[in-house]
Amino acid sequence: MLLLLGWKARSQDASRFFPAKHLITTGIYYYPEHWDESQWERDIKKISEMGFEFVHLAEFAWFKMEPTEGKFEFEWLDKVVTLCAKYNLKVLMCTPSATTPAWMRTNYPETFVMDGHYIRGEQGTRGLGSIVNPAYRKFVKNIVTEMGKRYGTNKHVVGWQLDNEPDAKADYSPSSQEAFRQWLQQKYKTIEALNTAWGTAFWSQWYNNFDQVIIPNTNLVGWWGNNPHTLLDFKRYCADAQGAFLDFQADLLRENISKDQYITTNYTAVSTGADPRRTNKLDFATYTAYPNGGTNNIGDLGFRLGNSKVILFAAEYYKSVGGISGVMEIQPGPVNWGSYNPLLLPGTVRMWLYHTFATGGRLASSYRFRQINYSAEQYHAGVMQTDGVTPSPGGEEYMQFMKEIKALRKEYKPGIAMPEKVAARSTAIVWNLENYWTIDRQKQTWQWDSWNYPVKFLEIAKSFGAQVDVIPESADLSKYKFVIVPAYEMVDGALIKKWQEYAAKGGHLIITCRTGTKDRMGHFWETGWAEPMSGLIGARVKATDMLSNSAKGDILMKSTHYSWNNWADLLVPDKNTTPLATYDNQFYSGKAAVVKHKTGKGSVTYIGVDTDDSKLESDVLQEIYNDAGVTTERYPPGVYVYWRDGFYVAVNYSSDNYEMKIPGQSHILIGEQVLKPAGVLVWSE
Repeated sequence: MLLLLGWKARSQDASRFFPAKHLITTGIYYYPEHWDESQWERDIKKISEMGFEFVHLAEFAWFKMEPTEGKFEFEWLDKVVTLCAKYNLKVLMCTPSATTPAWMRTNYPETFVMDGHYIRGEQGTRGLGSIVNPAYRKFVKNIVTEMGKRYGTNKHVVGWQLDNEPDAKADYSPSSQEAFRQWLQQKYKTIEALNTAWGTAFWSQWYNNFDQVIIPNTNLVGWWGNNPHTLLDFKRYCADAQGAFLDFQADLLRENISKDQYITTNYTAVSTGADPRRTNKLDFATYTAYPNGGTNNIGDLGFRLGNSKVILFAAEYYKSVGGISGVMEIQPGPVNWGSYNPLLLPGTVRMWLYHTFATGGRLASSYRFRQINYSAEQYHAGVMQTDGVTPSPGGEEYMQFMKEIKALRKEYKPGIAMPEKVAARSTAIVWNLENYWTIDRQKQTWQWDSWNYPVKFLEIAKSFGAQVDVIPESADLSKYKFVIVPAYEMVDGALIKKWQEYAAKGGHLIITCRTGTKDRMGHFWETGWAEPMSGLIGARVKATDMLSNSAKGDILMKSTHYSWNNWADLLVPDKNTTPLATYDNQFYSGKAAVVKHKTGKGSVTYIGVDTDDSKLESDVLQEIYNDAGVTTERYPPGVYVYWRDGFYVAVNYSSDNYEMKIPGQSHILIGEQVLKPAGVLVWSE
C-alpha cells in the first residue's frame, strides 16, 4: 500500500457550504446509543428548542451499526435522523472508525495497534485501530460505504466528519512496520539514499536493504540511541498514513454522497502528530478546543477562564485546509481529564464561542448534549445536566450565544470591505509541524517551548490589532505586509529565495533564531552555522548561547534593558545591516542580538533571542510596523480583537477589566465598552 507523500492545495471553495448571511452555524453532539429510545424525541426536541441548528451523530456507534461482522443495522439511526428532520435540525454524520467493535478485536487482533513494547492494544478505548492494517481497512471500507449509501443523498444530512480527533498514533505492529518500509522505498528509491539521509554511518546503523529497516523505537533503544533523522521520518510517515487514511474514507464517501454534503474531520487544537495539510480530500478542517483543564493562565481568575492560546492558534492554523474552519468540539463546562477541574467563570463558554466566531469560524459545535451517567467520561460536563432535562451553566451560555448570533444575522450587510487600518496590518506566520518535530526532539534547553514559540508571535501581532493567518511555506506571501518566520529550522535554497523575493518586492520579513540551521533531511550545513541564511538576514550567526534558569542575560535596545535566558544567537552584521539590539552582559557583551537590513523595497529583520516575557520581541515588531507606516493598537495579554463580516469582536481572557477604545460613531451590538473578565463586545463602525 502506497501512502500519500506531501499534500496538494484544494481548488473547491469550501465556503459554499455555509451561506455568509448565517455568519456561524451551531451544533451539538448527541449519542442516542447511550440512552433509552423512549428519551430520543424528548432530547431532539429540546436540542431544537435551545436553538441548535445541527446534530452530530454516530462517531462512536460502530457496535450499534454493525453489531456482528457484516450485519448492518441502521433502523435505529434512521429514527434519529427522522426526529432531527421533524424538529428542523440538520445532521452531521460521522464515520465510526475511531471505535472498533469487540468482535473485531476478538476475531482479528491484528487490526489493533502495537505499542513501543510490541504489546497489542486492547478493547476498551478509542483510536486503537491500525490504520494501515489491510483487515482494518476492509472493515472501515464496509461500514463507511454502507453509511454513504444510506445517508449520502438524505437532504437532512449536511456533511460528514471522518474518524475522531485523528492523532497519527505511533504504531509498531507488523502491518505498520511493512507500511513504513514501503513509505521509505517510495521516498528514497534506493537504500543508499536512505543511508545518506539518515546518517547511518554513525554507530554502525548502516542498512544493506530496506528489509532490514525497522521503526525507530525510543522505548527499547533509549533516548540517546535514537537517530533524529529516523525519528523525523517516522513522524512524517505517521502523519502521511493518517492523512491517507482520512482521504481513503473521503474517497469512499464521494462515491455515494451528494456534492452538497461536505467532508471534514476534527483535529485537536494542539495536534503534535496529525498534520491536516497532509490530507487532500477534505473540504475543510475543524478543531476541538478544550481551553480549560486546570491551567492557571492569565491572572488570578485565569484558571476559570481557560488558556487563551488554544482557540487563538487553532482557529488560524486549520484555515490552511480549505480556507475556512470552525470549532467542532468545545467544552461546555468542567472536563474529566484536567489536572483539576474548576467551575468556569460565568460567561466563559460564551466567550470561547465568540472567540471562534471572531476568527471567522463557520461552525461551532459543543461536546456534548447530555452529561453521561456512566463510564469513562461521567465527570465531563454537557449542555444538559445528569437528569437529562436541566441545562447546565454552559448550556445556558450556549443558548445566549445562539440567540445573539440570530440577532447579528439581522445586522449583517454583505460586501463590507475590511477597514484600511486593519488591512494595513495584514500578517502571516509561516509554520509547519515538521519544524516542531525536529526542534522538539533536540531542544538543547528544557526552557525552549516548541509548541508555543510561534504562538507568542501570533499573540504579539494580535496585541497590535492585526489580522493574522498561520500559513504553509507554499502560500502566496504577497497578500501580507508582514511575514513572521519563527524557528523554521529546516529550509532549502528555493525557500530562502522565495523569502528574499518577498522582501525585495516590499514585504517586511521577520525571521527568528533557529531558522535555517538544517537542510530538509535535518542535517547541519557543511558550512558555517546557518550559513545559507546569511545573505537573507544580512548577518552571520557566530555562536549560540543558552543560560541556566537562574542566570540573568541582559540585552540593550534604545536605552531599554531586556532579560533573557533561553536562547541567544550571537550575530555578526554585514556592513549594510543595522544592529537593533545588543547583548549587555556575559563575556560577549556588545555582540548583536537583533539585526535589520533593507532589501529592495522591503526589509528583513532577524531576532536572534528567545525571551520568556516577549517584551523584546514585541518592541522589535512594534518598530517594524511603525517603520512601515502602519498604525497599531496595544491590547493587553488576553484581550483579542478581530474584524469579520462588518463586525468588530473583542474577547477578554484576562483577570482584569479593560475599557475598549472605540470611535464615537460606533454602534455597540453586543456587550459593554468595559470588557470584564470573560467579557464579549461586538460593534460596528
